[in-house]
Amino acid sequence: MARNPIELPKDEQLTGPSREDEILMREIDEAVRQDDAAQFFKKYGAALGGALAVLLVTMFGYWYWDSTREAELERQSEAIISALDSVDANDFAGASEKVAGLVEDGSPGARTVARFLQAGAALEQGETARAVELYAAVVADTDAPQPLRDLALIREVSANFDDREPADIIAKLEPLAVPGNEFFGSAGELVAIAHLEAGNRDRAGALFAEIAKDEDMPETLRSRARQMAGLLGVDAIEDVEQLLE
Repeated sequence: MARNPIELPKDEQLTGPSREDEILMREIDEAVRQDDAAQFFKKYGAALGGALAVLLVTMFGYWYWDSTREAELERQSEAIISALDSVDANDFAGASEKVAGLVEDGSPGARTVARFLQAGAALEQGETARAVELYAAVVADTDAPQPLRDLALIREVSANFDDREPADIIAKLEPLAVPGNEFFGSAGELVAIAHLEAGNRDRAGALFAEIAKDEDMPETLRSRARQMAGLLGVDAIEDVEQLLE
């Protein structure tokens, strides 16, 4: 029986597309992708370009800021070092002048160091009121590191200690005059003396004894506090044998 020419064998019916068909399909697929890409950049090209521009400007801006900031910090450091050299040469007026600009526009750390240098120079030149003013400025500067603000408070009080009322000294320094505080020794001694001048002998003696028993304090301070406690009738010696050794 003759085969119908329209019917194909099963193996021919399952044969995949020809090579020409595959090439045509790839070209169509590529054309579709290109058209999609064209539509995408047409729609979002401006936004992407703007974002890239912002990124480049930001990167350049950060680089410029960082390099400028580094140069400024280096300038401030050089000014402080130069002022310290003047202090070593006993040129206190020169030292104060060299850091004057830092007080106005220096970083918080540089500004604080500059004020300490100026205050020390003022004390050396007998300008106590000026020194007290500078120390008070450090205390009031909320951008300054807290330990330096505490130190400035102690310096401020001690600079004109004799001209202050005992109650004022106690109010200012008592928060620092507690065991464990890094300024316990200095603040505690000043507060103890203020209590003594105010007639609070028991409180003064107890505070001197606390300082004397604190092994973290310098031995010279402990010895002085031990003697004061003894004079006030407070035993500040815990281990006599150790003390004798």
